[in-house]
Amino acid sequence: MGKITGFLEIEREERDYAPVAERTRHFREFVLPPTSEDVSRQAARCMDCGVPYCHRGCPINNQIPDWNDLVYHDEWEAAARNLHSTNNFPDVTGRICPAPCEAACTLNIDDVPVTIKSIECAIADRAFDEGFIVPEPAEVKTGKRVAVVGSGPSGLAAAQQLARAGHDVHVYEKNAMPGGLLRYGIPDFKLEKQVIERRVAQMQGEGVTFHCSVHVGVTLSVAELERDFDAVLLAGGSERPRDLPVPGRELKGVEFAMSFLTQQNRRVSGEPLGDVEPILATGKRVVVIGGGDTGSDCIGTSIRQGAASVTQIEIMPKPPVKENKDLTWPQWPLKLRTSSSQEEGAVRDFSVMTTRFEGNDKGEVVRLHCVRVDEKMKAVPGSEFVLDADLVLLAMGFVSPVKEGLLADLGVELDGRGNVKATDRDYATSRPKVFVAGDMRRGQSLVVWAIREGRQAAHAIDLALMGTTLLPR
Repeated sequence: MGKITGFLEIEREERDYAPVAERTRHFREFVLPPTSEDVSRQAARCMDCGVPYCHRGCPINNQIPDWNDLVYHDEWEAAARNLHSTNNFPDVTGRICPAPCEAACTLNIDDVPVTIKSIECAIADRAFDEGFIVPEPAEVKTGKRVAVVGSGPSGLAAAQQLARAGHDVHVYEKNAMPGGLLRYGIPDFKLEKQVIERRVAQMQGEGVTFHCSVHVGVTLSVAELERDFDAVLLAGGSERPRDLPVPGRELKGVEFAMSFLTQQNRRVSGEPLGDVEPILATGKRVVVIGGGDTGSDCIGTSIRQGAASVTQIEIMPKPPVKENKDLTWPQWPLKLRTSSSQEEGAVRDFSVMTTRFEGNDKGEVVRLHCVRVDEKMKAVPGSEFVLDADLVLLAMGFVSPVKEGLLADLGVELDGRGNVKATDRDYATSRPKVFVAGDMRRGQSLVVWAIREGRQAAHAIDLALMGTTLLPR
C-alpha cells in the first residue's frame, strides 16, 4: 500500500468528457484522458483492504490493489504486466466495462470508490504508448490445431491464450473484419476501432490466423472444421434480438437496434453497407425501446446523426437514485444510472409498454400507442398515450444464439434458454472436441464476462488436448 492515508487526503476525480456540443459533432472517443500524475494520485486512494471486495466484483479477478500500488510508485511497466496477467484486453474494459469492481470497492460505501476503470485504461494505453505491449509467441509449438468460430471478446481472448500455449489457432469471422460485437455493435465514440486493430496485430504476431468473411455453417461447413482441427471453440455470441410482436411491427422504420448500430459502425470505418436499406435518424423523431447499454448507444448514435428528437422508454419502473448500501454493498446495485449518451439530450420514461405501432398510407411508422404499467407489468387503466415517431429502435436485449446454420448442423445440446449447453468448468459441448464460451454459452452478458469465459475455455481446451496446462483459469 503506497499511501496509507491516501483515501483520506485525496478526493475522487473521474475522467472528464468533452462538452456535449463538441462531442456530438463526431463519432470519435470523447473521454479526456487524465495525466499520469492524476492517475497516480487516484491510485493512491486504494486502501489495500484486508478483504479486497473489488476482486469479488471483477469477473476476471484483476489484482486491483496490486496494480494500483505499482502505479502510485510509478512502476507502469510492472503494472501493465500484472494487469495483463488476468485480462487480455484492459484497454477495452477500461473503456466500456460498467465497473462492478468500483461498486464493490470499500470506499463505495461512502459513494467515492477508487477510479479503478480509468486507472486500468490509463495503464493499458500507456503500455502501448511506451512499447510494453509486444507479441508473445510461444517458444514451443504443440502441433495441435484449434479453430475459433467468432472474433468477439470471448473468441479473441481464447485465441490469444491458446496461441501462447503453442497451438496453431485459426479464427473464423463472418464479417469483413475481426472484433465481433466490439467492432460492429459498440459505437466508435465509446470504443475507437484502432483499439481492436492493435490487439489483432499483436495476436497475428503471436501466430493467430484470422479468416474474415467466412461464415461457418453457411459458406464453410462445420464438418470441415471438425475434420481439419483438433478442437473447435464456438464463440459466436448471442445474436438473436428480442422482438416486440405487437400490431404494426412490420411498418417501415421499426428496426432492431443492432441493425442500426452496425450500419453506422460500417460507415465510420468506410466498410460498405452491402445490399441493405440505410437506417438513419437524421431529422427524425426517434423512439428507443429498451433502457440498457444498447439503447444508450442508439441514443448517442441518433443524436450524432442529427435526430430531431430522441425519447427512450423502458417497461421497468424507474430505479431509485441511490441504493441502500446496508442492503446492497458489495453487490451490483439497482439504481438510476445516466449514461453519457442520455446526458446528450434524450427524454427518458419508465413503466411504459408499447401496445401497437401506427403507420401512414406509405407503410411508415408515425407513432407508438403506449400504456403505463404497474409493478406487476399490468396495464394501468386510463393511462394510455401516444408518442410520435419516424424511427423506432428495438433495444430490448438478446434471447439466444442464432440456431440456423452452425448450431443446427452441429446438433449440440442446448439449455433451457436456448444457449449451447456446457459447464463453466470444462466448456465442453455435447459433441466431441467442440467447446463453447461467451454469450453463446451464458447468454447476453458483459464484455468482461466474455473475456473471462474465453480465457477459461482456453484453459479447458489446452488441458483436453495436452493432458496438462499452464494456462490460468
